[in-house]
Amino acid sequence: MEYVTLGSTGLKVSPLCFGTMSFGAEADEQTSAHLFRRVREAGINFFDCADVYAGGVSEEILGRLISDQRDEVVITSKVCFPTGVHPNDAGLSRRHIIRGAEASLARLGTDWIDVYFVHSFDESTPIEQTLDALDHLRRQGKILHLGVSNWAAWQIAIALGVSAREGLARFEVIQPMYSLVRRQAEVEILPLAASRNLGVISYSPLGGGLLTGKYGRSTRPDHGRLVDNARYTDRYGLDSDFATAEAFAALAIELGASPAALAVAWAMANPSVTAPIIGARNLQQLEGSLAALELDMTPDLYGRVTRLSTTPAPANDRTETLLARWR
Repeated sequence: MEYVTLGSTGLKVSPLCFGTMSFGAEADEQTSAHLFRRVREAGINFFDCADVYAGGVSEEILGRLISDQRDEVVITSKVCFPTGVHPNDAGLSRRHIIRGAEASLARLGTDWIDVYFVHSFDESTPIEQTLDALDHLRRQGKILHLGVSNWAAWQIAIALGVSAREGLARFEVIQPMYSLVRRQAEVEILPLAASRNLGVISYSPLGGGLLTGKYGRSTRPDHGRLVDNARYTDRYGLDSDFATAEAFAALAIELGASPAALAVAWAMANPSVTAPIIGARNLQQLEGSLAALELDMTPDLYGRVTRLSTTPAPANDRTETLLARWR
């Protein structure tokens, strides 16, 4: 496997990151171990986690799995979403960040987290306080690099300015949603990342399962995340989403390719994306995404896939800017 550099961190990571949200949830500990071993066999050394996944169990399982190879892998975790019922058990206050990091370190059974993400934006806490708390943890060596997920580009840009002004550690990695059916990151987030040399580990390259070949305008499986999970049915509920999924599945059939592999390979091909995050509940699902490593995403094929969905309008709403992007 050819490893890539994660933004300006100097870390060498696999071009796919494995997301562990299923650990302790859809995947029990034995299945999680099988998934972990398979991705390590494939050369993946990069694992994404969060304190809220399976109520903290995902971190515990990941910690046990990496215990004999901690120096060989790069791991992430996150803080922000509620981890308890009390009012201070959430957000990006100094208190919650410090306590959240300590709890994650204990569950992961490690002395450091390679990339520690803020999981969402907290309107009630000044960005300066959040960055100061993260900088404190970095100076202690408990986290090595700062990451940000689910922030708008303007919020990230403000944070970068605050870090530069105050001499604090800056965000070095971002984690936006990005797939053929959710391309908003192309407008400002990915250009910001390219400009500031930020690592990008995008999530949901399969569009919550929409791009697995099972969905179309009049096609639905009996069960699945987009059928059973209200959050995902809301996120991917547009008619245009299913039209794109149907056309995408037809192209995958024409090419004789796994839809999952094609979707992941398309996200990998964006030059601003360091490593898309793949996930799986079982080995069968995993193999579809791992096949992206073997798929030859030529410029022609990339263009064919890209044209299956609507390119989002540019940030300044000037159509000539949009046309120039694809010439």
